Amino acid sequence: MSLLVVGLSHRSAPVSVLERASLHVDAQTKLLQDTVAAEPAAEGAVLATCNRIELYADVDKFHAGVAELSTLLAQHSGVGLEELTPYLYVHYEDRAVHHLFSVACGLDSMVVGEGQILGQIKDSLARAQELHTAGRLLNDLFQQALRVGKRAHSETGIDRAGQSLVTFGMEQLALGAPVEIWARDKRALVIGAGSMSSLAAATLARAGVAEIAIANRTPERAERLAAILGEGDDTDVLARAVPMDSVPFELTRADVVVSCTGATGLVLTADAIAAGAGSRTGRPVVVDLDEEAAAETPPGPASAGADEGCPLDLSAVRPGFSVMGEAAVAGMDAATLEQHAAWAASGTADRRESARGGPGADAELIGALAATASTVGRIPERRRPEPVAEPPRPEPVLFLLDLAMPRDIDAAAHRLAGVRLVDIESLAEASADAPMAADVDQVRRIVSDEVAAFGAAQRAAHITPTVVALRTMAADVVAGEIARLEGRLPGLDDKHRAEITQTVRRVVDKLLHAPTVRVKQLAAEPGGAGYADALRTLFDLDPETVASVSRAEESTEKNAENRGP
Repeated sequence: MSLLVVGLSHRSAPVSVLERASLHVDAQTKLLQDTVAAEPAAEGAVLATCNRIELYADVDKFHAGVAELSTLLAQHSGVGLEELTPYLYVHYEDRAVHHLFSVACGLDSMVVGEGQILGQIKDSLARAQELHTAGRLLNDLFQQALRVGKRAHSETGIDRAGQSLVTFGMEQLALGAPVEIWARDKRALVIGAGSMSSLAAATLARAGVAEIAIANRTPERAERLAAILGEGDDTDVLARAVPMDSVPFELTRADVVVSCTGATGLVLTADAIAAGAGSRTGRPVVVDLDEEAAAETPPGPASAGADEGCPLDLSAVRPGFSVMGEAAVAGMDAATLEQHAAWAASGTADRRESARGGPGADAELIGALAATASTVGRIPERRRPEPVAEPPRPEPVLFLLDLAMPRDIDAAAHRLAGVRLVDIESLAEASADAPMAADVDQVRRIVSDEVAAFGAAQRAAHITPTVVALRTMAADVVAGEIARLEGRLPGLDDKHRAEITQTVRRVVDKLLHAPTVRVKQLAAEPGGAGYADALRTLFDLDPETVASVSRAEESTEKNAENRGP
């Protein structure tokens, strides 16, 4: 086994890099095709979620495989290799198996224990099977990962360690209030009709929202999701499909918006959100940080316009900057800049002396400080001004949950009064200090046991074609000897011939039984790959015979895959 995984996730890269490196479905397809076409890789699978991008491959050379997979990720993500490399991680063989099993159990998720990753792993396997890029190794690996994830959720309380990303995001929107109370009777808009959006719509329906509008670029998918929600027995929600071009109008009605699409650009701009929220409050909600900063900037010195001989056009100086400042001299030509530097250097001492009142003022200041120190025992400190309390933001009237990567909702919405936005970046910050449940340790033990079992099974499977070839050779030897016996004893009746044949076969089977069972056990242990070579050498097995057995097994497995999981 030469399993290699190269990837990046929320644990290794900032959200801004993950956002730029995200792969849409077409890019994933092309990446898989290019992976198996590359020389070091024989199989390939891509696991792409909102917070991870990982490329799995069966490679024959480690270093060449790392270089090739890293290059392919950079090419198809559009992020330069030099920029992407510091955020990449690499796992090989057993460590790669351990990583995927941990991912499947939710141990590596942004919200520990979330179960949605199992569906994403299943989709990744189905895509690789459809494109015929998954062979025996990756099929076994991903199917075993699904079983391990299900075992972790059924045998432990890992679900209590965290919720799905959708539920966790809604808890962040609710600001600590129970989601059922916060969502009751609200109107929701869900943009997108994929797996994540469908999960969000179902969660909102169960939480008690009164109405859900679903917008999707493919109207049929939105209508199908609306029909499913409307027919649910455990909810009483009005679900309807709406066209994408009616989203601005729906923003004026919705209390909660969840967006998760595959769009490469913004779906909701800050202006559209401000208009939607402003229609409810009756006042504009945009917070212009540039104007606030300008208002808080102290005015420039009063003497700024009175400096004589300054080569700078004072009328062009931006208010709030001294003519001595860097902003004032920006954009000067070289000659003017040199004149300004000479003017500033020659006049600095005079201006500094003038500003503090000359030598006499210094003497008076020193005397006053000495008198104060002798009276109170210390020199008074200059106290910083007390911080000014910022005015509280108004209560949100519009709640936004962005689960897309790259983002669907303009991050500038964070600055809008009356709007609360929770996106992947804020979810990552909120989950960084989330408590870990005691069940996590139990899940880790399950993962370790399953990794050992998977490795043993793969090593044992590696020797199986050799054992089959050995038994085939033994059967051919028995058949040849029986044929030679019939030539020497032509009058042998059928009863005696059958008895002799059965006896010879039993002798051969008994001789081969213990060695073949033992060699499988030894091959399953770490470092047991060499036993297959030893068996081929000892019995002088034809390598082509062993290879033909392997090809026959792979053909059988592919036929089973084509019939469906």
